[in-house]
Amino acid sequence: MTERQRLFIGGAWTEPDGGHYEVVDPATEETVGWAPEASREQVHAAAAAARTAFGPWSRTAPEERAAILARAAEVIRRKLVPYAGLAQAESGATTRTARGMQVGVAAARFQRYARVEPVEQPLPPQISEAGPFGGAVVLGALAVRQPVGVVTCITSYNNPWANAAGKVAPALAMGNTVVVKPAPQDPLSVYRMAEALQEAGAPPGVVNVVSGALPEVGEAAVDCPEVDMVSFTGSTAVGQRIAEVCGRSMKRQLMELGGKGAALVFDDADITAAVAGAATTFSFHSGQICTAPTRVIAQRGVYDRVVAELGDRARRLTVGDPRDPGTVVGPLISAAHRDRVEAYVELGRKEGARLVAGGRRPPLEGGFYVAPTLLAECTPDMRVVREEIFGPVVVVVPFEDEEEGIALANDTDYGLIDYVWSRDVARAFRVARRLRAGQVGVNTVGRNMEAPFGGFKKSGVGRDVGSYALHAYSELQAIVWPG
Repeated sequence: MTERQRLFIGGAWTEPDGGHYEVVDPATEETVGWAPEASREQVHAAAAAARTAFGPWSRTAPEERAAILARAAEVIRRKLVPYAGLAQAESGATTRTARGMQVGVAAARFQRYARVEPVEQPLPPQISEAGPFGGAVVLGALAVRQPVGVVTCITSYNNPWANAAGKVAPALAMGNTVVVKPAPQDPLSVYRMAEALQEAGAPPGVVNVVSGALPEVGEAAVDCPEVDMVSFTGSTAVGQRIAEVCGRSMKRQLMELGGKGAALVFDDADITAAVAGAATTFSFHSGQICTAPTRVIAQRGVYDRVVAELGDRARRLTVGDPRDPGTVVGPLISAAHRDRVEAYVELGRKEGARLVAGGRRPPLEGGFYVAPTLLAECTPDMRVVREEIFGPVVVVVPFEDEEEGIALANDTDYGLIDYVWSRDVARAFRVARRLRAGQVGVNTVGRNMEAPFGGFKKSGVGRDVGSYALHAYSELQAIVWPG
């Protein structure tokens, strides 16, 4: 498991110019393996290979492309256990998360985009006014979705398999070719995905993977002239820098950035269900999820109960080795990120929040752990309420009435996913329509994987998932003719 990984460029496994860097298990702090450090020239070589492959691949019948994606899904399912073991070692995910929400979801995404969808839509004919040749004519029209070209896919560390598959599968289905730049903390799983696609019959150059711990690797993958589009998942700050670079050459962008999900809990809500939903911030990958309901906004009549039950849940959750079947909360990705989360908790206390649960490191030997933490009596101006912490930390803010609750939920730079908990379904939907978020869960934290996914405000640009991902990885062309 500690082998030295090679880059994947143009269908060949290639030694990196920059040597290798260590990938560390966040649960044990032991070495998982050695990831390759690509040079700028090698990143450009990967993009050049993708450019060469683009023509033939874009002209390949959609059914043939779909068959390759279906075979890739089968390879991933067949190797789920070893793939999940590596993902767990790299990312610190629990066994349930690594198998189900990472590798399992990746297989499902490849299978989903093995379904051929129409890319042409006839439009109503129109009578054209007299043109340069005189006389009005009836013009037919067809809207056609064309592939964008070479797509750089920059993936996040919190979910290496599902995030990469969510970009690569629809991009390939639409006829694009890709250069994948995985997060430096856990890149080895993405190379296994490349292996699965190679085994499934993806032609050389259609999929390329280049990694690196240095920022120059990502920069080269963004500013390379051969790249037509950048699909990025990560922080808003990095996304803003990528957008600036893309703007210089008008590269297309798809960005899923930060979140600070509001969970509005009304007096008439099913409090047990609402608390269970909010507690997923603690349990789902230790809160390292941009969709987490980290900002609970509870109506005064149920505020004390919500705080008490959330605190009780936080204290009862088992924190420990993610390989232990009894573990619910695993480690954070790195020592640096653990320190960052702890600094936010301390900041919250200094700002005046009341520490209800957590706020300390669990008594474990090794690993980058933070106990599930609940901060109550928070106010909208606190940084812990306004900024993305990306850990097992929930803040609770009270509200009086519907108008104030909506105002508090919208008082944020982010707008990825919000949640509304109320037995009054009419009110829940009324409130949902007024929330400035790309998705709103009504009495659920579940997601429909055909629904468009993406954010308002600083939470991103564009939408993907389901058919919307095919739209994101395509250009819309109109063909017009007299008829």
